[in-house]
Amino acid sequence: MINLKKPRFWDLRKPNIYAYLLYPFTIFVYLLNFFKKKQGIYKTKIKTICIGNIYLGGTGKTTLSIKINNILEKKKIKSCFIKKFYKKQLDEQNILKKNGKLFLSLNRIEALKEAEKEGYEVAIIDDGLQDRSINYDVRIVCFNNINWIGNGMILPAGPLRENLSNLKNYKNVFINGNLENLEFLKDQILQINSEINIHIAKYKAKNLDDFNRNEKYLVFSGIGNHSTFISMLKKYEFNILKDIEFPDHYNFTDEDLNNIINQAKELNCKIITTEKDFFRIKNKKSEIDFIKVELQIVDEDKLLKAIAI
Repeated sequence: MINLKKPRFWDLRKPNIYAYLLYPFTIFVYLLNFFKKKQGIYKTKIKTICIGNIYLGGTGKTTLSIKINNILEKKKIKSCFIKKFYKKQLDEQNILKKNGKLFLSLNRIEALKEAEKEGYEVAIIDDGLQDRSINYDVRIVCFNNINWIGNGMILPAGPLRENLSNLKNYKNVFINGNLENLEFLKDQILQINSEINIHIAKYKAKNLDDFNRNEKYLVFSGIGNHSTFISMLKKYEFNILKDIEFPDHYNFTDEDLNNIINQAKELNCKIITTEKDFFRIKNKKSEIDFIKVELQIVDEDKLLKAIAI
């Protein structure tokens, strides 16, 4: 799995010349999705909730997975995480392990079989919405308030894994972020599927007391929704002098970290990153702080009813 920084033209409101030049290559993605539909369907003995996306990366899948697991644990329901193993996603795997039981495998079906053997009642699958080999009980499509669908085109011309019109095949959508653009996004979704359940969640910082917001900060991250992270910090009135964006799941080198630290010293700033990024940092941790973030679901009862828990 290659980690590339998203092309800026992916998130333009309309496709530009680069998107149209890449448009012929989207045929490959169409064919890939077509053949996936021809795969066998595996039905598990335990309830499965797949949390995925159509927009590639940065939609809050892992954070939502953790939140749903916490809700189920409070209800005394034995739940676990399922994730396909990718070497470049060790950060997400570590965060899931920190928040519950994770079954990890190169094949999601094998991970589900292990969860069945250990008597779990619910499996929360972090990613895998386009995996047609599994007959999920519940499928949730996540979107980010700011990124939405970018230029609206399918990979590699745009950031979409499948056509937005496929929302007609889903029953549950989550809009995650800081409550921006809600009415517009709801209207766009309902035009495609008037019966879909739209759920809202906002990011909430858990360790604000660890920070003096009168200080100046340099912020960096290597996540799929850097702009949403910055937006959240600004809503909490952090004084951000500079922010630096790296590709999603980026592995920071000592040179990267030294450069960040030197810039912070020049600006007389303290340094903040995300918890996910902090997990990937091997050195210089003593000079970097991180924000712990959770999703706050606006209406948990509506969600529980939708997933029949």
